[in-house]
Amino acid sequence: MWRNWLKGGCFIVDSTRRGKRFPDSMSKTIPIWTCVLNRSISKHLNKIHGSSLELGEPSISDVLAENGKECAVGWDCSLHLPLWVSETEKAAIEERLEEWTKQLEDCGADVATLASILRKPLRPLWISQRSVIWLNEVPDHDFWDFTPIILVNASSSTGVVQQRTTTEFSWNYISGAGDDEESWARGLTPNLFWKHAHDLMSSGPDVCNQKVAEIVEKDRVYRALRGNDAPQISVKSQKGSSTQVPPIEQMLSFDISDAELDVKSSDGNCGLSWLGLTRLAVGSSQYAVTACDIDCILNCDQETLSVCLPVASAYLHLPLVMSKLDRFSLSRNLASAVDFAKLNLNQGKRLLVCCSNGEDISICVCLAILTSLFDEEGTFDCGKSFNNTLITKLEMKRRLVYICKFATNARPSRGNLRQVFNFLSGGRTD
Repeated sequence: MWRNWLKGGCFIVDSTRRGKRFPDSMSKTIPIWTCVLNRSISKHLNKIHGSSLELGEPSISDVLAENGKECAVGWDCSLHLPLWVSETEKAAIEERLEEWTKQLEDCGADVATLASILRKPLRPLWISQRSVIWLNEVPDHDFWDFTPIILVNASSSTGVVQQRTTTEFSWNYISGAGDDEESWARGLTPNLFWKHAHDLMSSGPDVCNQKVAEIVEKDRVYRALRGNDAPQISVKSQKGSSTQVPPIEQMLSFDISDAELDVKSSDGNCGLSWLGLTRLAVGSSQYAVTACDIDCILNCDQETLSVCLPVASAYLHLPLVMSKLDRFSLSRNLASAVDFAKLNLNQGKRLLVCCSNGEDISICVCLAILTSLFDEEGTFDCGKSFNNTLITKLEMKRRLVYICKFATNARPSRGNLRQVFNFLSGGRTD
């Protein structure tokens, strides 16, 4: 799904199969998440002010006023679903809201930061091609008592699959393919699109492909020159006195919302992210060649890398592919990845795990390594605690939340995460 944050709100655009008004993600999943987030924020505000108020009580407005929240009647924690969801299903969802809220809190999500930024409670709105909106009757967003999450269904209400077959732009609609940008984006990333959105939209369909090719190529050359002339990765040695990561980040409870992180360790733009003081780094393979202070590299990209390391054994190439191409590519190689990490981390070395984009496969491999070889306090123990612990999905989520606090561009796929969990729940290190 494509997301575009606006002033005090957000658009989420998706499509659905014929015969459905909205996809389930918009009818149920996103409304559930907005409600859970609202409840977590309300609990957080009550907790920090020592209040025992029930969720959604009007008297919470005093707490909201102290935090600059623009809500006069209390923080709305009710579940907002579209009319086509039955009352029976709504009641079943409401019964589990408290359970889901607790799971969000238990996994270590940074609710505090969200609570400090969000001015009004979240609420979904639904827009389709059949929606009729009178713009002169829509109030300015400043007068809304909620933060709108506008859910836009781009599919035609008739359910007819459109296609063109007369030009080079012929296409067939494939349901669910909107997030497979590697198959249609021609190398154009979201950042590049928004940077050149005006030129792309005004160029028209006849020269759109040519325009995209020019933009992608210029960006590739620009990054290549920067990588050759001024390497973007500068990693501070763990032993150096300039390390700014506080000791609390060694804990896998990871309440680091107030910690001052080293910008270079958490900025997704630099291409590499250090996971606290674990001596683990994750990033894109294009930066591995110029990475500083790296002792060993685990390359999960399809292409091999030409790197200069002290010994040949400090480099391992595991060509992995995403789960949509091979459902077991990751699970077949995780044991080798963990063994390689165990050998090097046990010698005090700093390990970089990289893949083509540093967002999916390398994140999942780091998750397996972090869970397999580190205890709950974030200390490397060669897998002793892992061998004596039954890994649950909640525990794996906590570790993933920790990784995402440093690798802010992480977006592991569900298929790859499933392979990691199957490995962790059934595999053990020697």
